[in-house]
Amino acid sequence: MSVIIKVDFDGIHVSEETTNRPRRENKGKSLIAFPSNYTILDLETTGLDPKFDSIIEIAALRVRNGEIVDSFSTLVKPEEEVSEFITDLTGISNDMLSTAPTPEEIFPSVREFLSNDIIVGHNVNFDINFIYDWFEIIIENMFSNDFVDTMRLSRKVLPELRHHRLKDIASALNVSPNNFHRALNDCHTTYNCFCALRDRVCASGSINEFINSFKYNHYTDLRKITTEKTEFDESHPLFSKRCVFTGTLEKMSRANAAQLVVNHGGICENGVTKKTNFLILGNNDYCKTIKDGKSSKQKKAEEYKLNGIDIEIIPENVFYDMLEY
Repeated sequence: MSVIIKVDFDGIHVSEETTNRPRRENKGKSLIAFPSNYTILDLETTGLDPKFDSIIEIAALRVRNGEIVDSFSTLVKPEEEVSEFITDLTGISNDMLSTAPTPEEIFPSVREFLSNDIIVGHNVNFDINFIYDWFEIIIENMFSNDFVDTMRLSRKVLPELRHHRLKDIASALNVSPNNFHRALNDCHTTYNCFCALRDRVCASGSINEFINSFKYNHYTDLRKITTEKTEFDESHPLFSKRCVFTGTLEKMSRANAAQLVVNHGGICENGVTKKTNFLILGNNDYCKTIKDGKSSKQKKAEEYKLNGIDIEIIPENVFYDMLEY
């Protein structure tokens, strides 16, 4: 069970609705690795939520000993027509999809092509969730392949980038761009970026050292983050509020997010207490110790809230909306 937060910034009114969230208990692990044998995967979809949105294109590249040896690409017919926005974004029209195979027709072939390979992709956790849910529904088969996220790697290798979209890291790595937002083109771009990231890592040290740097990140005490600002907008929703983070933020590091809180006159802490005003939820999918989708901080905050403590649990995107208030 997850919580959907609706925020009205005029009075910081927060209402809650509950919805069933897939647990994906057999989902594979997110790896920090540069394997020689793997499959690149990319999807085009009608939205971000596997529960409500559809896959409209699937592409994959099989890689052996670092070289592409086979490819797979197909459009997938959705149950509903795609919006004009999706057509403008991807170039995939309803006419193109009208003769495409249905998920029931194509997913057995997808399962066969992906096999038990490690999956590599950009922001691939998004694609894995779609594949996992659709496999479970259509072919009654669990998708437990481990995966490597090039976005996660690029944040470590290219920390100077403001954004780590595929086109951003392709530009930074001097990878010739393909037509973005078509699945097979994005697969080829991801493959070239993955190889370039590996070359960068090898040029600056060993792959083992790079992997270990993820395991032994220096702990940042968010309570020690300060600001040089002396004047604050006291009407800002974060002013004087105590904030705690949990999970991996998608857009920035936890320390950078905490700095923004402090710059607005807020206070950052490392753990949830009865004085905490906001718990900001990052992505827990990268944490191997979490089995039910909730960190200990989230469970503690929910317990406090049920007992009448004034604490709000907000997703990362709502946190950014608050910053823009």
